[in-house]
Amino acid sequence: MTSKELVKAAVAAIEEKKGEDIKVIDISGVSVIADYFILASGNNQRQTQAIADELEERLGRQGVFMKQKEGYTTGNWILLDYQDVVIHIFNSEDRRFYNLERIWTDGKTVDDIEAL
Repeated sequence: MTSKELVKAAVAAIEEKKGEDIKVIDISGVSVIADYFILASGNNQRQTQAIADELEERLGRQGVFMKQKEGYTTGNWILLDYQDVVIHIFNSEDRRFYNLERIWTDGKTVDDIEAL
């Protein structure tokens, strides 16, 4: 699965679990750590964990497995590292506090996921 296909599958999984404010940032031109960041918000710990579970299950069925998972227990900021795609699932308060969109302004926001 290409990184673009992974982004599309991940966004679909996040939408399935009612993730909010989904943003995809193409960081391939500014960083070697990944090609894309996906950011999404959940309303509470249960929802952020449900989003992470859905991603792990759905992508795993497609033969894509994460390299690392961080923050699942607290559910405030869950990071799922799929090597070329890093997914950040926040509760709303922590997302505003860390404001990764501001930090990665050199990346390109992907407005049309289907056009990837």
